[in-house]
Amino acid sequence: MPKKKESNAEGAKKSQKEKAPLRTKGAKGALAKTKEKTEQERPTPELQPQIGTEEHKPVQDDFYIAAIGASAGGLEALEQFFKNMPPDSGIAFVVIPHLAPDHESAMPELLQRYTKMEVVEADKMAKVIPDRVYVIPPNSDMTILQNRLHLSRPSKTRGYRHPIDIFFRSLAEDRMEKSIGIVLSGTGSEGAVGLRHIKGEGGLALSQDLKTARYSGMPESAIGTGVVDKVLPPENMPEFLLEYIKYNHPLEERKKQGEEEAEKGEDNLRKIFGLIRSRSGHDFSLYKRNTIQRRIEKRLAIHQMKNVSDYIKYLRSNPHEIDALLKELLIRVTGFFRDRDAFEALRQKVLPDLCRDMDKDEMLRVWVPGCSTGEEAYSIGILLRETMEEMDTFFNVQIFATDIDEASIGIARRGIYPDTISADVSPERLEKFFRREDSSYRVRNDIREMLVFSVQNLAKDPPFRRMDLVSCRNVLIYMNTKLQKRLIPVFRYALRPGGILFLGTSENIGEHTDIFTPVDKKWRIFKAKGEKERLGTELLDIGYLPHKEPVKEERAPEPKTPTTQGISEEVEKLLLDHYSPSSVLVNERGHIIYFFGKTGNYLEPSTGRATLNISEMAREGLKLELMSAIRKASNSKNDISVVGVQVKQNGDYRTVNFRVKYVKKPESLEGLMMIIFEEPRVHEGKPGSRRKQDSKKAAQDIAELEYELKSTKEHLQTTVEELETSNEELQSSNEELQSSNEELQSTNEELETSREELQSLNEELFTVNTELQEKNEELTRANNDMNNLLASTEVATIFLDRDLKIQNFTPSTKDVISIIDGDVGRPVGDLASKLDYPGLVDDVSEVLDKLVRKEKAVRHQGGRWFRVRMMPYRTVDDEIAGAIITFMDITELKNTQEALQEALIDQCVLQSVPEPLLVLDRNLRVVRANEAFYKTFKVKPAETEKKFVFDLGNGQWNIPALKKLIGGITAEDESFKNYKVELKFPGIGRKKMLISGKKIAEGDNTTGMVVLSIRDVTERG
Repeated sequence: MPKKKESNAEGAKKSQKEKAPLRTKGAKGALAKTKEKTEQERPTPELQPQIGTEEHKPVQDDFYIAAIGASAGGLEALEQFFKNMPPDSGIAFVVIPHLAPDHESAMPELLQRYTKMEVVEADKMAKVIPDRVYVIPPNSDMTILQNRLHLSRPSKTRGYRHPIDIFFRSLAEDRMEKSIGIVLSGTGSEGAVGLRHIKGEGGLALSQDLKTARYSGMPESAIGTGVVDKVLPPENMPEFLLEYIKYNHPLEERKKQGEEEAEKGEDNLRKIFGLIRSRSGHDFSLYKRNTIQRRIEKRLAIHQMKNVSDYIKYLRSNPHEIDALLKELLIRVTGFFRDRDAFEALRQKVLPDLCRDMDKDEMLRVWVPGCSTGEEAYSIGILLRETMEEMDTFFNVQIFATDIDEASIGIARRGIYPDTISADVSPERLEKFFRREDSSYRVRNDIREMLVFSVQNLAKDPPFRRMDLVSCRNVLIYMNTKLQKRLIPVFRYALRPGGILFLGTSENIGEHTDIFTPVDKKWRIFKAKGEKERLGTELLDIGYLPHKEPVKEERAPEPKTPTTQGISEEVEKLLLDHYSPSSVLVNERGHIIYFFGKTGNYLEPSTGRATLNISEMAREGLKLELMSAIRKASNSKNDISVVGVQVKQNGDYRTVNFRVKYVKKPESLEGLMMIIFEEPRVHEGKPGSRRKQDSKKAAQDIAELEYELKSTKEHLQTTVEELETSNEELQSSNEELQSSNEELQSTNEELETSREELQSLNEELFTVNTELQEKNEELTRANNDMNNLLASTEVATIFLDRDLKIQNFTPSTKDVISIIDGDVGRPVGDLASKLDYPGLVDDVSEVLDKLVRKEKAVRHQGGRWFRVRMMPYRTVDDEIAGAIITFMDITELKNTQEALQEALIDQCVLQSVPEPLLVLDRNLRVVRANEAFYKTFKVKPAETEKKFVFDLGNGQWNIPALKKLIGGITAEDESFKNYKVELKFPGIGRKKMLISGKKIAEGDNTTGMVVLSIRDVTERG
């Protein structure tokens, strides 16, 4: 039962809190964390779990895992991807970039900027949880088993490795339809093979759009496999993934439906099967329902449809979607030496016995049905070649490899595979049996010539005969029990007595133990029993007559299996209807089904192994015309007549006519063709009179013809001799060219190997360069911030190294010291200083020696003051790399201090005078008064300071004459002395006073001030 999404999210959060390792912030922390991981912590390849073995039980969790492969230019694509991926998607992400093995990667820190999900470097046995990003560590291969990540040391520390394909393959086998493979920007072809495994297990395959990829090698190779479900820019992939998961309903939900809904679902499947049959001729009604339904569910999710009925309407209006669905159903997971131990068992237990019994003139025949793109067939060819070399016995080998998919057969025929096959093929085999071409490998001719590829529907087309080995691996698992039971006897029919049947690890012969005996039960190798188990020696007995494919959208009726006796009666009736004494019944491939009459004048057995193919049995002169007529009749479904064919019989040529009749009725023979041979009738002409010929003229004509014939023969002989000479010269030249070509090929292979190494190094360097570029951008931003900060403070600063040479300085420094940009690198003592500071160099040296801090106020030549501060320059590693000198302008502060000092002195003088004093500003307001004034006139400072002098008290001081005297001081700088006044003050009484006034000497803060002194002379009278 699938878990609810809410409970999954809660569990993920809880798991993150309880089990997630603490991350160290910053690149420095990530690098330190990487250093802590030693090679001993990582399990060796021998300790790794074997993916795909019987012990492997995939864990069925309810969340998806998306593996993202990227190489050169991939960081930009990853940035766009994660910027648009919400942090609560419920998907776990595993990022596999190409990393240099000896470079500490900062990839987790770089990706963390673009997502709110936690980004961690993958650790051994780390359990994968949703909404987290895992990044493969440097110098590691990674697999996943039972939802845990496993790290191992790669077999090669340098050279072209395949970490992306390795993880894609293990993810497909562990998560099946819950796996997602994404290929982003990168060079080479890695990821293509891994995507085929993901697609084969029902997972989703995505590739970056070539227009948006900085390097298109990896996306182009992925798209070229034909398995990619969607090609998108990275920024659009998150939205598509979320919609895909939303609409991709698990198969378990379908099983909850009632019987009525289940019957409706079965009816929908029949309709889809009918549409596929109408479009391609292939019938999938005998394939396993669960497999078919999962593939259909996936197409619904891709097109964001909720029910199958809508999808059927879409199929009817879009025939290209039928092709896409057919391609989805035909996907096969294959590879070179897949299940390596199984092929090793075949090499050790089977092939030596097969090769030991073969003579050099005999041919060992192998049939590989369901060969897909040919890797399995080529693997068997390689094993046979190695076995023959080990046993020092050589003979002809013919491997017939067939598949229902024409596109796959086309790939197999070319024999060109991406360089990622090096993960499955050993370096020795790559060098011996493959030829490197650009970023791919081509199968060498000695192996390619063993194989014949053809399109064949295993469920309805006739099998091959007299095979020594039939290898049908991982094909039967897609078929239901009924079809499997039907095909096992077919394989026995195809094998000679003692022949070998090689099945996949999940397949078996079932109840057919009477016709096969096991050789290796674990790896599903069986031997065919002897001829006493006949199984029916005729092809007709196992139901391989062609039949008309139904085109209606309904269940196809069970194919009829007519008996030999019934066929005989139908054929004889047909022949009697056409009065044909010498005829044969053949299918569209030319295989003879039935003989009637004496056909020896037209057909004869061929030399070698027995065959019933009409192209092999036709007498000289008849073969080409027969095959051409059969093709025409098969394509047009009409009768074809051919007259005047010269056929060699008993050393002479006879004229023969024949007809190819396309059989439409009876229904049991529909699709076959009847070839009816006829001898042309000889028409005797009427006797007539013969004219006499001039014997002399006749003799002359004969002589001329003989001479012309002789000349022609001589000319022909000369031409033939010249041609033979030219051929010998060309042959010699050809041999020289072949020798040169082999040398060039050897040189090319060496160059390819070097190029492969350089390509790998280039990708690693590109990844390192991208990370360094990111760090450089960070450093640039930090440097800009620092420069702007220093400039905004307007603090002159000089940075010195340990030799007191200038390393850098701020722009404000030019106002303090005569310095220019060209002075960088010069000793600071060489500069012409504008400061009165001769001990600058000595003080800086002392700071470096004693690691102390120094400050000093210094006067500038322009009259300004600067505080010079010196301190050691410490790096982040707490190392002393030099010194820093800052110059802070303190002129205003200095002036303020001096003014305060003067004011303090003035205040002290003012308070020491025993007579009352008033200090007025230019506006004649009281600035301050001394203590004697406050005591004499019994007033408070608040009543006096900042008041207009003539408003003090009750206006007693407002005397016109006094006003004039004080005004004269401020205006004309005139002073007065002992001006006598008599005033009455409340609470004091009448007082007689002598007032003197004088202007204070001008300073920065005293301009226009006046001081009044008051002498009390009341007592004197």
